[in-house]
Amino acid sequence: MSGTDGITDFDALRRAMAENAEQPEGPARNARAERLLAEAERLNVPLAVIEALGHQLKVYNYSSEKDRMFVPFARLLRMWDERPEDFDAYEAHTLHWVFKWMSSGMLDQPHIPLASVEKWLGEMEHRYRLAGHSERAVRSAEFSVAAHVGDVERAERAYAAWLAADRDSMADCHACELQAQGSWQAERGRDERALELWRPVLEGEFTCAHEPHTTLASSLAPLLRLGRVDEARAHHLRGFRLVRAMESMRGAYADHVEFCALTGNEARGLELLAERPAYFTDTGHPRSGLEFLSVVALLMERLTGLGLGEQRVPGPAGRAWTARELAAHARTEALGLAARFDRRNGTSHISERARARMAQEPLVERLPLGVRSARAATAAVPVAAVPAQDEPVEADLPTLLATARRLSDTLQPQAVEAWAAVARAAEGVELDVRDRAEIADHRAMELGPEGVELFERAAELYAQAGDLGESLAARTRAAYVRALTGRVEEALAAVAGPYDEILALYAEDATGLRQTAAVLMGRARVLMRRVHEADEPLDPAVVAAAEAAAREVLALVEGHTGDDVRLASRAAEAQAMHAELAALAGEVATAAELFARAAAAFVGAGLPWFAVEYEARVAGLAHHLGDTAEAERALRAALEHGGPHLEPPGLAQLHLQLAELLGGRGLAEEAAEHALEAAHWADEAGEGPTLGAWARHQLGGFLLRQGRWAEAAEVLESALTELSAETHGDGAVVQTQWWLGDCLSELGEHREAAECRLRAAEIARHWPEQHDHATLAHLAAESLGQAGLEAEADRAYARAGDLWRSLGNVQGLVRSLRARAWLALRAEEGDGADRARALMAEAVQECAEALDAAPDDETRARLTAELGHTHRQFGDLLARSAAEDDEDDSIRTALDEALSRMAEAVAVFAGLGDDARDARTGAELAAGWLAADLGRPTEAAARARAVLAAYEGVSDEDGAAQERRAEAEQLLGVVEED
Repeated sequence: MSGTDGITDFDALRRAMAENAEQPEGPARNARAERLLAEAERLNVPLAVIEALGHQLKVYNYSSEKDRMFVPFARLLRMWDERPEDFDAYEAHTLHWVFKWMSSGMLDQPHIPLASVEKWLGEMEHRYRLAGHSERAVRSAEFSVAAHVGDVERAERAYAAWLAADRDSMADCHACELQAQGSWQAERGRDERALELWRPVLEGEFTCAHEPHTTLASSLAPLLRLGRVDEARAHHLRGFRLVRAMESMRGAYADHVEFCALTGNEARGLELLAERPAYFTDTGHPRSGLEFLSVVALLMERLTGLGLGEQRVPGPAGRAWTARELAAHARTEALGLAARFDRRNGTSHISERARARMAQEPLVERLPLGVRSARAATAAVPVAAVPAQDEPVEADLPTLLATARRLSDTLQPQAVEAWAAVARAAEGVELDVRDRAEIADHRAMELGPEGVELFERAAELYAQAGDLGESLAARTRAAYVRALTGRVEEALAAVAGPYDEILALYAEDATGLRQTAAVLMGRARVLMRRVHEADEPLDPAVVAAAEAAAREVLALVEGHTGDDVRLASRAAEAQAMHAELAALAGEVATAAELFARAAAAFVGAGLPWFAVEYEARVAGLAHHLGDTAEAERALRAALEHGGPHLEPPGLAQLHLQLAELLGGRGLAEEAAEHALEAAHWADEAGEGPTLGAWARHQLGGFLLRQGRWAEAAEVLESALTELSAETHGDGAVVQTQWWLGDCLSELGEHREAAECRLRAAEIARHWPEQHDHATLAHLAAESLGQAGLEAEADRAYARAGDLWRSLGNVQGLVRSLRARAWLALRAEEGDGADRARALMAEAVQECAEALDAAPDDETRARLTAELGHTHRQFGDLLARSAAEDDEDDSIRTALDEALSRMAEAVAVFAGLGDDARDARTGAELAAGWLAADLGRPTEAAARARAVLAAYEGVSDEDGAAQERRAEAEQLLGVVEED
């Protein structure tokens, strides 16, 4: 055995290099490539050394140590010049291919003189011409040089020549070419053109090792500049997932940090920086270092501008950093790197671009992403420094009082802030008693449960001012506050006097309608509190008292509201009380109708923000009644009426309810929009771990329904950090893991998908009903098999099979047996083929026995179809079990058995009539091809004609019919040729 890697021959070396190529990018992979080169040199095979050098060069290129590429390439080039015959065709092609890496690699290293870069460009052109290659790759490299130094005229010429030259084997892949072309258009301010060029890459038409990773990142700023924020959000979630684990993609990673800084997602930007501490100090690729440090400076200066300059932030290792300190450090380092490039290039282009990038202003104030966001506490602008909507900056006290009274009279939401401004301005000022009464009254309203004494003080002041009606109203407000704190009987006693007195005053025209209505409404509110706090069943007398009080308010104000907003609001609130009482009595339909009337009354009075609560109640009641249309109308109305006045918790709840309702109707796209808003507002409300996690759970499900796998995976992974069985229920945790497993499976991350499904299965294992447990075990087995973990997959399928058997689910059991059979056939050693046959035979037996015992026609039809598919798969398995190096007789026997199984499948499917036509003809064609292989042309032709007959009169618009006819004609053609 030779060396630390045990390389004894060229094949072992190649296997080791292939294995290393699959490892994550980084220093460990690079170090093993260096050891493998040493092993190759011991083999004394020139091609082994060439391949090991090429492997080393490749892993350097796809890492943070790009500056180490030049040495192995120089050695390869020298070997080519000395003995080109040592290179096979592939390595000769690769050598010329990586000329492009050298060209761009030199540009990325400011210590390499520009003259050397230009000389290398000439060398590349000369060697490509000698090798007979097109100029396309050369002109692309020339464009890169010109664009880098800021020579726009030369860059445009080279760009045109690049596109005009023929594509050949040296041209970059379509994805990389389009990425570079789009980036140039974006740099020149042509964002629409850039996105048009990138479209085939973004849509997955063209891909490679670094695409669409880079293009998704490059598209973020252009999309934001064009106002296409939904696409930008999607590209960030999808693209960051791709670059997160790739060490070599610091430039693309920087684009994602920049996106966060430009969209109000500073907290997420900090999380991204914390994930990649080495990016602050990696020196192997200075150009991406410049890009990264530039956006670090942008993000830190943004935080400093928000008043968060002293916040601790992730930065270079070795010390603690505040945002302000890191902003200065990153700017200095970035400009230092830019200056090195500019000195090399003889221009100021790189520094100008770096300064412009660091000087960007946010393009979106706040773009919700759906993922968990721990929003930093903003210390930017004190609330008191922001003038209220109607408050002049230097308003005097009389003006402030007039504004506050106007806002109060019309019940505007800004009234509280306006009276607070009055109170501040009134400090130390001698006021008349009426002004002092109003200030005390509104201060008490602001205090809520703590305002009882202040309400009493306001009542005294109103009385001193000669306004007995307002004094009684203030005393009633004090009584209601007592009720809110649970002192209902005390509140009822306290309101009795004001109630009797106000009615007497009103009868004598000694007070106004507004004051009287205020006292009557206050008493009604106290009586409603008594209803709510009463034990079940409700005392009819208590309910009757509250209902009478609400009716008394309506009787007082009806017909007298006119333009008086306050009186109109009393009438609407009294209607809402009747609705509440109906709901408590179980009269759901009546309650919904009355709440809707109350909401409409508030809107009619010009007070739509008061309608929000009642529209939300309508939505809940309508949902209970199964009236989804009315529930949807009410929720939309609540959001519309609330407008800018809704607090974050309310916004989160309404958006989430609407999302769930729309999702239930199958409107996943709009449901996702509302779930996104719900997650955002839950985070803003500080309810991220509770309501926010649930909203993310829902959002992930809606994105999954749309096939937006990468976005859904990001959101679901974020949800899982906060979802808990205690808060959200273990069903939510299982469903989120399940959905995430589905996403990861679609993304080709099969090992990770298996882990999610196994975690979900472990929770579901303890549930009384075991169907979900069985399904998850089966799905986990699928993922394990796709991840190449055959032994683990077989155990998981066996476990799923046991569960399906215990549930009496024959289809599940049969499918698990078939899957195990295919796994056994893939096994390279032992009795894999024999085990595969035995498992498939068991599947046939289980299905046949269940079919004999089928209790009804529907079950019989379902199991018949399953038996047909099992015979079909058995035939396929037998055909594939015949190895090319087997004896001819052995192969013929296997194909004979396969044909027999296919014939069984055809016969079983035929029993289902036209419902199984496509399945039957598929098996018929498979049998035909087997017959042809066995030298039975008559049988093969007969089966092909049977397929054609099956589709007589069926339109070609039927895709299956078209495919089957084409294959049948092909089979007939082959038979006739033979």
